[in-house]
Amino acid sequence: MIALKCILGLVVLVAVRAWAEEEALTTSERIERANRDVVRSPDEPYVEDDVAYDSEAERNADPCTSRGCMWPRSANGIVYIAYVISNEYSPREVSIIERGLQSFHDVSCLRFVRRTSQRDYLNIRSLSGCYSYIGRLGNGQNLSLQRSGCVYHHTVQHEVLHALGFHHEQKRSDRDQYIRTVLENVIPGQEHNFDKVITLNQGTTYDYGSVMHYHKYAFSKNNQPTLVAIPDPNVEFGMASEMSQKDIIRLNRLYC
Repeated sequence: MIALKCILGLVVLVAVRAWAEEEALTTSERIERANRDVVRSPDEPYVEDDVAYDSEAERNADPCTSRGCMWPRSANGIVYIAYVISNEYSPREVSIIERGLQSFHDVSCLRFVRRTSQRDYLNIRSLSGCYSYIGRLGNGQNLSLQRSGCVYHHTVQHEVLHALGFHHEQKRSDRDQYIRTVLENVIPGQEHNFDKVITLNQGTTYDYGSVMHYHKYAFSKNNQPTLVAIPDPNVEFGMASEMSQKDIIRLNRLYC
C-alpha cells in the first residue's frame, strides 16, 4: 500500500510539473510547439510559422500593401468584426476565445460580434495548429486555434492581431537596429521565418514586449539563440502574456 501511494504521488508530481511547464510557455513558444510537425489537410492554406497564405507564391508579398486588408470602420467610428466559433470547442474553450476577443473592446474601437448575415467574418476553428491570415481577406476566413495547444488568452490575441493586419514584431523593417538574427542556429528550412517585411509601425518604436515577438530560441536547432537583442544582449523579449501598450497604441493608430 505504501509503495502504491508513493507511485501515485510520483505520477501526480510529474503531472503537476508538466502542467506548470505548459502554463509557463510564452506565446511564441506555445505557437511554435503547437505547429511543430503538423500535417495539414489538402484544403488548408499554405502556412509559414503561424501566418496563412492562399499560396506559397504570396508569402513574399505583404497583403496589407498589395491590397486593402483593414476591417472597415462604421459611421459611428466603431470597427465591427463578425466571428463564428466552431461548435467543436468545449464551453470552457469558447469562454477563453471570447474573452480574448473581448479584450480588444477594453482598449480600442474594435468590437467583435457574433456573425448574423455579415459577408466578411473570422471563422474560428480547431484546424492544424495555430494560424491566421494577415488582415481581412473578404468573406469567411479561417483562424485556426487547435484545441490541443492554441486555446489560450495570449494566443487568441496574437492570432487576432495577425487577422487585423499585424506581422511579427521581429519582422518589422527596422528590426536590425534592435535584434540580430543568428541564422546558423536556425533549423534548416526555417530561415524564412526571420525575413523582414516592409512595415509602417504606426510611429512606434521597437517593442521587445510585444505579444507578436518571437522568443530568443525560436526555431533553434541546437538550443542556442536565434535572436539576440542589440546593443544590449541581456534584454529579454518574446515573454509577453498579453498585448503590450505599444501593441495597443499601434492597433488604435491603425483603426481608431
